[in-house]
Amino acid sequence: MKLLLVEDEVRMADALSELFRQEGYDVDCFYRGDEGWNALKTGVYDGAILDVMLPGLSGFEITEKCRKAGNLTPILMLTAKGELEDKITGLDAGADDYLTKPFQPGELLARVRALCRRTASSWDGMISFGDLQLHKDTLMLHCITNSESVRLSDKEYRILEYLASNQCRILTKEQLAVKIWGYENEAEYNKVEVYLSFTRKKLAFVNSAVEIKAVRGVGYELRWSHE
Repeated sequence: MKLLLVEDEVRMADALSELFRQEGYDVDCFYRGDEGWNALKTGVYDGAILDVMLPGLSGFEITEKCRKAGNLTPILMLTAKGELEDKITGLDAGADDYLTKPFQPGELLARVRALCRRTASSWDGMISFGDLQLHKDTLMLHCITNSESVRLSDKEYRILEYLASNQCRILTKEQLAVKIWGYENEAEYNKVEVYLSFTRKKLAFVNSAVEIKAVRGVGYELRWSHE
């Protein structure tokens, strides 16, 4: 699961990032609201945790821009303010949940788990698309029409999971790079096509009717040729 954390208190941001990583989340952290918005609008995150008072853009402004753009990423607002008016403002802007500082780490993690369950069809261990089943615990790719199976690498699994979780959407190379390797890891950008090639070979190995199609000048999508 990939999370976005936007918090301008550096020590708190770093502590929360480490907390999430210890729980198995992949976290991108930013200290400014405008940087957080640029990351969030890529659409690659399973959940976002936003402080309200941020330089550049406030958490309220990020949330409002996100929803106006049609981005449905679940958002949890963090703030030192506990007034009802601020909670109403955040929820009216489109936030899904609200947690007031100070808070217990256990409560934050519980809120984030609840938030991410709304979008993660693979969180229960398996995701399906066409004639394929992806098994999270074993990284196995299974074709249900012929019972062929093959083990995926971590990157191959995450590519297929991301494509299958965004059915009917074309994902850009940038979105794939950010989702799989991280927002600022430009060195990995050129590896997208390499790992797409590896993943296509695994699909061919199990004789699946599902293909990763390149849409010229746009990106990639999963297609199921089931006729």
